[in-house]
Amino acid sequence: MKVALYARVSSDVQDTDLSLSAQLRALREYAQRKGYEIVREFIDEAESGRSGNRPAFKEMIALGKIKEPPFKAILVWKLNRFTRSRVDSITYKALLRSKGIEVVSINEPFDDSPTGRLMEGVIESIDEFYSANLGQDIKRGLRENARRGFFNGSKPPYGFHKVPFRDGGKMRSRLEPDPEGSVSVKVVRRIFDLALNDKGCKDIARVLNREGIRTSTGSLWSKTTVHKVLTNEAYAGTLVWGGRLGHPAIRSGEPPVRVEGAWEPIIDKDTFNTVKEKMAARKPEVVHPRVVPSFYLLSGLFYCSCGMAMIGRSAKSHRYYYYMCNRSFKQGHEGCRARILPKDKLEGLVIKQIKERILTEECLEGLVRLVNEELDSSHNIYKERLDTVDAELSEVRMRLSRLYDALETGKVTLDDLSPRIRELRVRQDELNKARVQLEAETVLKESEPIDIGKVKEYVEDLKCLLEEGDLIQSKAFLRSFIQRIDVDGDQVRIDYRLPLPARGGDREVTEVLPIGTLGGAEGIRTPDLLRAKEALSQLSYSPTYTVIIYITGFISQFAS
Repeated sequence: MKVALYARVSSDVQDTDLSLSAQLRALREYAQRKGYEIVREFIDEAESGRSGNRPAFKEMIALGKIKEPPFKAILVWKLNRFTRSRVDSITYKALLRSKGIEVVSINEPFDDSPTGRLMEGVIESIDEFYSANLGQDIKRGLRENARRGFFNGSKPPYGFHKVPFRDGGKMRSRLEPDPEGSVSVKVVRRIFDLALNDKGCKDIARVLNREGIRTSTGSLWSKTTVHKVLTNEAYAGTLVWGGRLGHPAIRSGEPPVRVEGAWEPIIDKDTFNTVKEKMAARKPEVVHPRVVPSFYLLSGLFYCSCGMAMIGRSAKSHRYYYYMCNRSFKQGHEGCRARILPKDKLEGLVIKQIKERILTEECLEGLVRLVNEELDSSHNIYKERLDTVDAELSEVRMRLSRLYDALETGKVTLDDLSPRIRELRVRQDELNKARVQLEAETVLKESEPIDIGKVKEYVEDLKCLLEEGDLIQSKAFLRSFIQRIDVDGDQVRIDYRLPLPARGGDREVTEVLPIGTLGGAEGIRTPDLLRAKEALSQLSYSPTYTVIIYITGFISQFAS
């Protein structure tokens, strides 16, 4: 039997389970004793078992979900190495069992009886309790550590370094500013001075980047990194633990730990408080994004050549609107030198290209032909695989019949034939399972050819949205088939899928946007638009092809 090995050590220092090397050695010896073939080894180092968000674990589960998994069992040292969450255990084990994969603990052997499953659940519940209780103990220890003025983090803030401190038999850490006159200390004070002079975080980041100043990691400064400096009370000598949104202390309702004068400050308290007040006065009113619809047609679709999204911005008291690179917005031209593009002209050109290059009769005919060929090809491939499995099944049945005949005539004994019969029966079971799966996939792949006439009529209705529909309707239509729009120098690349009408019968389609959410009756101006909105509410797309078109000389159409 082919198996995978999974080993994990926790990020908690209290984790007393075996080291990775010891776990792997024990797992390999167990597999060798059982005669198993090890096909993969998955290792997570310093990863908590309370979450399934572990790199090697996710890769292992993903491989287990494919049509033909490369292993039939996963060996672990103990069940708590697989997960310490009872919910995750039930979820992932059920998923793996559906693919014929079992999770085997080499030190906690359970049979597949009701009693065995009960004992497995009891041990997993105990592991979960231990983990949760351990987390509480760790949090209490960190809280007490902070109350005594010790630093709990792994990486000190910019401008500070950690100093080891012996506390009884343990080594702890305190923060200490970098030497007076060092670049980091000067930069921190410069940031606060600029903020006192009413410079915003974005402007401060641009100033630092323009002067060649970099963060502790060598990266460019951004609006976010500057904001972290200006809002970190550590620079005023105050230790704060548990005050960050989403911190375990906040989630449990406990107040944050605050220790004034925990270390020598870089910025005096009055300066810090003054900057805090100025930032609060400039802070815009926070409105949830769901109640503020985007004014920009291409938001979420348009990307810069540097990989960042092109975001909508306004200027001159909202008299001018344009798209600009998000990195350029946060870091200035040092981060990205992409051009700023006027909103109306850009959107007009993109819509024109979509009408002339995508929603045309010639383009649609070619794409429908490709999709129909692919659907037919996929269906034939599965039928060929099914025929191959049927042929092998017939061969296995014939061999078994010959062996049974040989037993009945007394030509050979059962002892001689039992290993071969067992082997053929195992292969027969595997082929039967494969046949059931292939039959299901063949049914799913069966599809009537797409009618080009219906697609043309359908798209003509939808084009009406781009001419007469409101912003929400137009954006819904674009998002239904445009994957993304990328700027690359003077060239624009549009990735899109073929928009298809909903199929008849019981075939399930992907609904893009319910009709009730398209702005109500206020946006309807013509019967064509009403029909277009109804068409949009049933829009599906081709799952087969993603098509790419390149538009050269696109950016050069904009004035400098």
